[in-house]
Amino acid sequence: MALHDAPLGKASEYPERYDPGLLFPVARDENRRRIGLSDGRWPWFGEDVWQAWELSWLRPNGVPQVAWAEIHFPAASPAIIESKSLKLYLNSFNQSVFSSAQQVEDTIVRDLSSACGAAVHVTMNSVDSSAEAVGRPDGYELIDDEPVTEIGYEYRPDALTAGGPEVTERLCSHLLKSNCPVTGQPDWATVLISYTGPKIDRSGLLEYIVGFRQKQDFHEHCVETLFTDLMARCQPARLTVCARYTRRGGLDINPWRSTEPEQGAGPRLIRQ
Repeated sequence: MALHDAPLGKASEYPERYDPGLLFPVARDENRRRIGLSDGRWPWFGEDVWQAWELSWLRPNGVPQVAWAEIHFPAASPAIIESKSLKLYLNSFNQSVFSSAQQVEDTIVRDLSSACGAAVHVTMNSVDSSAEAVGRPDGYELIDDEPVTEIGYEYRPDALTAGGPEVTERLCSHLLKSNCPVTGQPDWATVLISYTGPKIDRSGLLEYIVGFRQKQDFHEHCVETLFTDLMARCQPARLTVCARYTRRGGLDINPWRSTEPEQGAGPRLIRQ
């Protein structure tokens, strides 16, 4: 499907009955070709972790039930799901009857796996339970006050440099901002970078992150660009990049890409 056919940026009627046909997949290939990956092999492990906060359906007795869901899309899936289409899809549950939360979970798993072309994992959570959030995960150093000599608002991978003996660091910036490629709306995120390799120049890294400020791309594509640029220009032996984006329309998207298979997206942050 062509992106201009997606519901994003268009007036939409909100559905009243369950409709999996609302899901709109977007192929990952085009962006990966733009960053030099075209052979179907990717230099990372990873997922796109979505948190869906507006989820409701009707129980058999007609009483509504609410929950929130954590959805894990594998980075190896052929397609991502356009975010507004997922919002419309989840809202199609609102006036539909399901026998149990398990049936809702199984339905979402089936539909999203079919739409993106790979097995999706879904966890349903009660809104009555606590979900702790942190400002910055333990062990990460904030780079947002590093001195900068040349600040700019255009994508600048040449700002990235590294050198010297091998180090292991965890770095954090709350200043990642990009724009939706369809609507132009701002997307805000905290980016978390952990690596082992030549020491990354923090001022240059900050300049590079700020350079995304006018970049138009989907969340998943931004993280893959970050990962490939850091690998190419800083040459770490190990690298994990995660961006935890703020919520829009009841959804937040948190992609992570890593040389290590078991990293994960980390804890929910305070802006989510």
